[in-house]
Amino acid sequence: MKTKIISLFTLILFVIISSSFIINHNNTENQFVVVLDAGHGGSDPGNMGNGFKEKDIALKIVLKIGKILEKQPNIKVLYTRKTDIFIKLWERAPVANKADADLFVSIHCNAHSSQAHGTETFVLGLHKNQANFEIAKKENEVIFLEDDYKENYVGFDPSSPESLIGMTLMQEEYLDQSILLASLIQNNFTNNLKRTNRSVKQAGFMVLYKSYMPSVLVETGFLTHKKEGAYLNSEKGQNDMAREISNGIITYRNSLSLATNDSQNPEITQEEIDEAIDIVKENIYEGYIFKVQLAASSRKLNTKASNFKGLQEVVRAKEGKLFKYYYGETPDYNKIQLMQKYAKEKGYDSCYIVAFKEGKKLKLSEVINSSNK
Repeated sequence: MKTKIISLFTLILFVIISSSFIINHNNTENQFVVVLDAGHGGSDPGNMGNGFKEKDIALKIVLKIGKILEKQPNIKVLYTRKTDIFIKLWERAPVANKADADLFVSIHCNAHSSQAHGTETFVLGLHKNQANFEIAKKENEVIFLEDDYKENYVGFDPSSPESLIGMTLMQEEYLDQSILLASLIQNNFTNNLKRTNRSVKQAGFMVLYKSYMPSVLVETGFLTHKKEGAYLNSEKGQNDMAREISNGIITYRNSLSLATNDSQNPEITQEEIDEAIDIVKENIYEGYIFKVQLAASSRKLNTKASNFKGLQEVVRAKEGKLFKYYYGETPDYNKIQLMQKYAKEKGYDSCYIVAFKEGKKLKLSEVINSSNK
């Protein structure tokens, strides 16, 4: 399970460790605040692929997401709109900012002149290719429907890539968390709904620009695709989308809760690492074993945790004249990457992953690229 930006399992641990982020976004009632944004609305129908209206479908999905999240303990849901009204782009993110929200999630439907199909989830960033730019440009051009757009978007031109460069700076602090949420949602679409995976991407969306918290924009599919458009316009399709987006948000919230433990700077335990590992899907390489090599030394050390900065599951192996010290042992490549990240956080900055088959050490790159998975 891979994304084109950063590994999901590494991000989960990163967020667990980033306690300062959690402290900044917990309100006095310990509620986790999610702001849901249904794209377009009112005089702005969005795209009209196959005669469907993006504004209507996005709103129906958002309301279904809200209904699911509101049943969760300690989650508070706010909406930029709950009816068919036009909300200016620059007014959407401030709803989340004023509420000191933990997440901002904007829901949309895609369109294309071809029969393109599939889901993609965006975080704010410089577009990596022309296609990403065109999607952001299309969504940003809604500003021209606003009578006072020149006043509210001084100097911003949706058609100019240069205008988008400054937009990324405010979201830089939250990029890893945004990518984590986007990855969880996108993986749910791919693994649970079997939708075509167009991946997690970065692009310059104005609606994400002014949000002061992790933010994502979800393109739930293409209304211009005959089957996908009908699916998104159906009750089943909207229920499916709402469920998987909600589950992504809940999983994200739960991964953060591992770090609270009533302490501002919690000590990460092996149990918490195991819980974080369980969040992601397995990525098993049958017949192979992965380990994290912590060190090589001529000294024969006892493998008790106190000798290895609290790490458990450390084993020693004699290879030539040296003793090699390994942490973990698993055929699950996702799990071993998470364990490597954990070891680095403990102070083993130069640790790396090694692969074995029937006791023989192999080149990791060859194993990962093998067809035996």
